[in-house]
Amino acid sequence: MYLEIPKQLLDPNVFNAWMMLFLNILERPVPLEGQPVDPELRKSWGWWEVKKWTVHILNRLYTRFGDLKLRNPENRAFAQMFQKNYAEKFLECHLNLLGVIRVGGYLPDRVTNLILQYLSSSISKNSMYTLLHPQIDVLLFEIVFPLMCFNDNDQKLWEEDPHEYVRKGYDIIEDLYSPRTASMDFVSELVRKRGKENLQKFIQFIVDIFKRYDEASVEYKPYRQKDGALLSVGALCDKLKQTEPYKSELEHMLIQHVFPEFCSPVGHLRAKAAWVAGQYAHINFSDQNNFRQALHSVVSGLRDPELPVRVDSVFALRSFVEACRDLNEIRPILPQLLDEIFKLMNEVENEDLVFTLETIVDKFGEEMAPFALGLCQNLAAAFWRCMNTSEADDEADDPGAMAAVGCLRAISTILESVSRLPHLFVQIEPTLLPIMQRMLTTDGREVFEEVLEIVSYMTFFSPTISLEMWSLWPLMFEALADWAIDFFPNILVPLDNYISRGTAHFLSCKEPDYQKSLWNMISSVMADKTLEDNDIEPAPKLIEVVFQNCRGQVDHWVEPYLRITLDRLRRTDKSRLKCLLVQVIANSVYYNAALTLSILNKLCVTTEVFNLWFHLLQQVKKSGQRANFKREHDKKVCCLGLTSLLALPGEQLAGEALGRVFKATLDLLVAYKDQVAEAANDDEVEYDDMDGFQTDDDNDANGSDKEMGVDAEDEDEADNIRLQKLASQAKAFRPHDDDDDDSDDNFSDDEELQLPIDEVDPFVFFVDTVKVLQASDPMRFQNLTHTLDARYQSLANGVAQHAEQRRAEMEKEKMEKASTAAAAS
Repeated sequence: MYLEIPKQLLDPNVFNAWMMLFLNILERPVPLEGQPVDPELRKSWGWWEVKKWTVHILNRLYTRFGDLKLRNPENRAFAQMFQKNYAEKFLECHLNLLGVIRVGGYLPDRVTNLILQYLSSSISKNSMYTLLHPQIDVLLFEIVFPLMCFNDNDQKLWEEDPHEYVRKGYDIIEDLYSPRTASMDFVSELVRKRGKENLQKFIQFIVDIFKRYDEASVEYKPYRQKDGALLSVGALCDKLKQTEPYKSELEHMLIQHVFPEFCSPVGHLRAKAAWVAGQYAHINFSDQNNFRQALHSVVSGLRDPELPVRVDSVFALRSFVEACRDLNEIRPILPQLLDEIFKLMNEVENEDLVFTLETIVDKFGEEMAPFALGLCQNLAAAFWRCMNTSEADDEADDPGAMAAVGCLRAISTILESVSRLPHLFVQIEPTLLPIMQRMLTTDGREVFEEVLEIVSYMTFFSPTISLEMWSLWPLMFEALADWAIDFFPNILVPLDNYISRGTAHFLSCKEPDYQKSLWNMISSVMADKTLEDNDIEPAPKLIEVVFQNCRGQVDHWVEPYLRITLDRLRRTDKSRLKCLLVQVIANSVYYNAALTLSILNKLCVTTEVFNLWFHLLQQVKKSGQRANFKREHDKKVCCLGLTSLLALPGEQLAGEALGRVFKATLDLLVAYKDQVAEAANDDEVEYDDMDGFQTDDDNDANGSDKEMGVDAEDEDEADNIRLQKLASQAKAFRPHDDDDDDSDDNFSDDEELQLPIDEVDPFVFFVDTVKVLQASDPMRFQNLTHTLDARYQSLANGVAQHAEQRRAEMEKEKMEKASTAAAAS
């Protein structure tokens, strides 16, 4: 889909009228008389506002519709008219406006920023760059570079309000208005797209500044130009790290021109040295002593008397922690580092500080255990400060709100790092509980996802779920009913933890009645006709959690849950939700096959349900792959449900139905085994020896696939499966479309909840169930085996052999676990 140029602008007369108007506005000089003295009033003065919006409009038109390579014919027509008649004129106007800066004149920051954006967009277009090229040196060295240098306004803000200086320096919204950011972007784009003719001369320009700085006496050193030169070197780090001969000289450059500024008498150069060092922390230092020197200089910067230096040092520290190969460089000073970071967090609300803390926690893992409680306490205190600031500031993107989110993410990182130390969660809980209680209400809309992640950690890794943590249950349900339906998948995780790890309390507590509140929520969601299928997917998953974790203890809920499942199934279009709903029925059968079948008979839907189930099992895509129940988990649930039917007496499952279920289960077990093997092999698709699964007249490498009714298209089928797996992994990062044949997580079960059936092997369960059938009703079993053709006889033998193999493997794993546990104790 293309953005289209307004059709009126394609009329030459209209087009020319508008362009001439824009040219007139840009060319008309701004009168000096009447300009406000106050900087804030001056930039919003009518004359400058008109010029700003004119440049803004031209930027939009140019960047969206000004490219001659555009495919859309109408847009290309506009580009041709613009390029032929006005591109050079607008470029000249823009350069004339920027020329005011060369002679010390006034140009509002936003106008400067927009013009530089326009010029940056012109670099990649040959026709525009041809016009720009003759003036590139003047633009680069006399306008753009000076904008990158530390200036009077910076000095004033640094001295009078260092907190505001830090805020502006790290605020992405400020970047939209900053001439310095636009200048950095222009230089980066110039050397990236036109580096052959511009990189060498720009670097030589920077080197000359370095030389003049080094040769000048202290009182005459060009400190501000050195600051701009360092900013340039940092801005070009990606290019310089990849391009010879600069790549080989980076370490020398840092030693000679960056490291000395850690001891500069000028604060902004100390800050810039830390920032540049951080940009190059990941290069391969030929001498690790140089890396060590830079690291310790950055650490020293955490105690600098100037606030901006401390903040830039923490920002740089993150890169050094990531790049550090020997953590013993940091380990001895870890407590001091944490103290300095928290002192700084008490002074400023900056999410980059929290990012550095997260990186340290992530890098040291369980070594953070002694600090975990203190870290969480400090982060919780910082979170409340940030929230208070955010509530007092109505701006949507205020740094307090972003820093608050960062604090919660850092807490999650800490909880993950100590996940194998459950006793710590008991100590940490009182600190985090007030945050969870408050932020699971409407007060926490902006941080709801992060808070739910913390609740998930606390309910999963704590030794037990405390009554205080159970108090969060109704808060999540209230939010879900009121405004948080988009967060249903996030809420699913802690709810699963409550039910699976606090099963006894979930079942026994009557005030509040958790079973009833869960039913009220699920039935409401499932019955809501305004909700899309995607919105309610967590609901059937929750029913699965109940049936699997409460086997034999929630018989009275089986019929209500089946009723709402069937109701939703009848009006569901998308196959993904259909499969999830059928899996509720499969879980119900596995929970209690006789009870489930009697309910389905009572509702007169048994034939309808099983016909749909078998239809979904048999559906295949054009590629020959199964269209439904694609994940291992889906297949396993269906296997366990179908297998549970085999144990029913003859009066409940007639001979014909028994045979149909038996064959469907065999096919599904084969598909499940193949998928498990494929996932285990990762890069190579190597199927186990499936001789027992193959028929006499089909012994090729894809035999098990063919037995499932899926013919391999050619000898590259294994490669196709591998490619599909890679594609599915890539698409996991994008929202999937259920109706798109190729967009599904065929191979991934990463998102699945941990459930009791994880300990159940479907092959062993199948064979044991068949043995029960054989022992309880030999004649019925004999009739069943006589109805099987040679193919299914072979499949049954193969499944039996594989079941015994799995039984031996499970016994071995059990013994190894027992041995490990004994050794640990």
